Amino acid sequence: MVVEIKPVEQDIEHLVTRVFLKAIDIIGGLQKLAEYRTLTWLPSLARAAFVIVLREDYLKTEDEIAEYLGISKNTVRQILRADPQLALYKIQHMDELSPEERKQLKVHTAGGIAKIAYRLVKEGEEPKIFEYYCAVTTEALEVPWAYLLLRKIKGTHFPVKSPEELLEKVKGLTIKGVPAEEIIKNIEYPIRNPAELLHKVKLYLKAKEEK
Repeated sequence: MVVEIKPVEQDIEHLVTRVFLKAIDIIGGLQKLAEYRTLTWLPSLARAAFVIVLREDYLKTEDEIAEYLGISKNTVRQILRADPQLALYKIQHMDELSPEERKQLKVHTAGGIAKIAYRLVKEGEEPKIFEYYCAVTTEALEVPWAYLLLRKIKGTHFPVKSPEELLEKVKGLTIKGVPAEEIIKNIEYPIRNPAELLHKVKLYLKAKEEK
């Protein structure tokens, strides 16, 4: 049976996409899903991401979510009641599960993983693919300083709560004639993700130019 999801507002879809991609990161990426022959989980993860976002950000009831997504109220309830830590444990011990047990994991595990992914995204930890495309986009748009900065901080865990977490990595880099260390010391923290870092650096440079 094909479940038809009604069109949603852009801001909802953007957040759901980030949660969905972060959920794939948590599971170990598409390669890991392919190894376990669990690519059929992707629709379940997407559905769970929608459910969690609609409940947490838009305060939708179980009935409203079920109607919105065209799924049963029971499925919505299972996703919302899923235990994140239990889901993570099962993912980490996938090798020990029988094929039948893996089939039964979909709804509960997807719900638990989506909850973890939602929390991480809200805390500023973006999906790996999001960070990758930040770098690719800045290079394509010929913003050399942004590209160089992203390369310098590669591997940084977000959110970044203090300049000390970045100072050593940007040492020696100059951005539009300004030492990167000076910029890093003077922008506001915490910084939730690479995109926000680039934005704050840009604002600092603009303010410095206007002085």
